[in-house]
Amino acid sequence: MTDALPDQIVADAVPRNWVDAVAPRAWRPYLRLARADRPIGAWLLFWPCAWSAALSAVASGAPYPSLLLIALFAIGAIAMRGAGCTYNDLVDRDIDAKVARTRSRPLPSGQVTPRGAAIFLAALLAIGFAVLISLPPFAILIGICSVLPVALYPFMKRVTWWPQAMLGVCFGWGALMGWGATFGRLDAAPLALFAAALLWIIGYDTIYAHQDKEDDALVGVGSTALLFGERTQPILAGFYAGSVALLALATSLAGGGVLSFAGVAAFAAHCAWQTVRLDIADPALCLRLFKSNRDAGALFFAGLCADCLLRL
Repeated sequence: MTDALPDQIVADAVPRNWVDAVAPRAWRPYLRLARADRPIGAWLLFWPCAWSAALSAVASGAPYPSLLLIALFAIGAIAMRGAGCTYNDLVDRDIDAKVARTRSRPLPSGQVTPRGAAIFLAALLAIGFAVLISLPPFAILIGICSVLPVALYPFMKRVTWWPQAMLGVCFGWGALMGWGATFGRLDAAPLALFAAALLWIIGYDTIYAHQDKEDDALVGVGSTALLFGERTQPILAGFYAGSVALLALATSLAGGGVLSFAGVAAFAAHCAWQTVRLDIADPALCLRLFKSNRDAGALFFAGLCADCLLRL
């Protein structure tokens, strides 16, 4: 499955990450393909799922979110983020070979063959499917409906300036899952939560896309970073403000208390800090701000959980 090439560190990997340091050498190309050396993507996929589980606990009066759901969502986020990265790299391997930041990734560099990547993708999808069928029937149906946007996402940069919006649909889908698993239906609260996640994701992925805007322009693919350009900061403020308003609406519709709204406020403060701090001409700063959204997601989740505990 792997070509007989020397072990090659990926240019955009986190320095001194655990894959490069301790993983068996034969596994490293596949772990890099799944971005196991960069867990931020799994966190960002996990948080909307966790928000939904916690919001449903607030609405139902439970003392804490379902630990089973949280565990399943964590496993699913890791597996499906890896599957998504593998699928995306298979589709984009020719483009990645032309971009300085991505040409050393396992597929364009030849560390993994397309056939090997396809087999690895099938294994990750099997794990994701096992997680999905462990959920209640209505949540399984919601999960199945996410297949089409996930399949379309890698192609969006070729036809639109808004691939970040499709990523928002894919990564935000989990905002529907916890509520659907708990109540067996969808209500206004999870729909508002999904819309909040969508705007949040467009915002943070625009920050991320500013790292590649020159290469994207040369290759001929679209992104909101290219579309917004020097207007990114005020537009980002608008997306984040919309996300905060929708989080507050979702919290209100679910009957959240003061600590839930404190979580919304903490999330808002973090987003405001990102917006003020942003310098689109500094790729390293853009990456740090993008990664900080792990903490933004945790702040809102913590507020929901604290609200549940306060009621207990």
